[in-house]
Amino acid sequence: MSNVAILRTNGGETEAKAVPVAVSDVRNAAPTAPEKPSKGASPARGAARSFKALFTRIVPETKDVTEFAKGLIWPMAGILVFLAFWGVLAPQVDTSLGTLPGPVEVAEQGVALYGEYQANADSKATFYEAQDARNDALEAAGRVAEAQDFVYAGAPTFLDQILTSLKTVALGFVLASLFAVPLGLICGLSKRVNAAINPLVQIFKPVSPLAWLPIVTMVISATMSGPDPMLPKSFVISAIVVMLCSLWPTLINTAVGTASIDKDLLNVGRVLRLTWFQQLTKLVLPSALPYIFTGMRLSLGVGWMVLIAAEMLAQNPGLGKFVWDEFQNGSSQSLARIMFAVITIGLIGFMLDRIMSFLQALASRNHAI
Repeated sequence: MSNVAILRTNGGETEAKAVPVAVSDVRNAAPTAPEKPSKGASPARGAARSFKALFTRIVPETKDVTEFAKGLIWPMAGILVFLAFWGVLAPQVDTSLGTLPGPVEVAEQGVALYGEYQANADSKATFYEAQDARNDALEAAGRVAEAQDFVYAGAPTFLDQILTSLKTVALGFVLASLFAVPLGLICGLSKRVNAAINPLVQIFKPVSPLAWLPIVTMVISATMSGPDPMLPKSFVISAIVVMLCSLWPTLINTAVGTASIDKDLLNVGRVLRLTWFQQLTKLVLPSALPYIFTGMRLSLGVGWMVLIAAEMLAQNPGLGKFVWDEFQNGSSQSLARIMFAVITIGLIGFMLDRIMSFLQALASRNHAI
């Protein structure tokens, strides 16, 4: 605050009076000279302001990209160091099939396997085109009864084996989840049922898939004795083995998650007179969902490992059979192909775990209590 002298005329006499005025008021009231427009500067200023606003919006995104890039530095460095050690040490290891292939040789065999898939796809398309042309000619000649539809009997390629293994593990995982989740919920809600089931879980959980395979094979072969089963026996056998070995993590985690629910929450449900089904869907499942998905992620990983072993032992179609066939083949390229299959198995397992992690986050977000 400052005092400002104001002159006032009263009956021909002039007097001065000090009035307190804020400095900001004086500054705001001070006249300012009008800005002189600069010739030709308006477009440049507009462009500068637009660029500044655009940069302001881009800066946070640039920071995010920088953080993402920093997070990739060490993983990429680890992969590069591993590839360097592999490339240096591989030629020094002699096997019955020659020296151990390095990263370059393995990558070349991956490209070759994809080339075989393309060649097989072209042969398959040519076969069906020729078959359709032959059947059309027979129909045109009035010999419809002689037309026949054959199935292409070419050997499955590497990509076909991947697809078969994914289908098998998907069926086994779904069967395991359908059995383990309800039973785990019952065990978590009832101490008596949990006490009755727990010894069986502890006995069968450590059983190897190699021990289950002969039993499952005999049971499925005796059960599916029809002339034309809906699913191939080998496919069903592998899926059942995956189910028997992968259901335990889901069962145990579901039971633990259900038993750890806050008892006050269940008491509130009783006070609100919720039905058993409402308590299960509104209270129990949302609380136990993280445990359930953790068990399912573990089950899927176990099922994927079990499947490869089962396919190798039973010679069922899939990646396991591909690895075993290449081992029996014994060519100079077999070892590189086996190593490429091993890397592929690991990458598929990683992607399956990421998919389950995404589904877990999505389900947890939409089913919060």
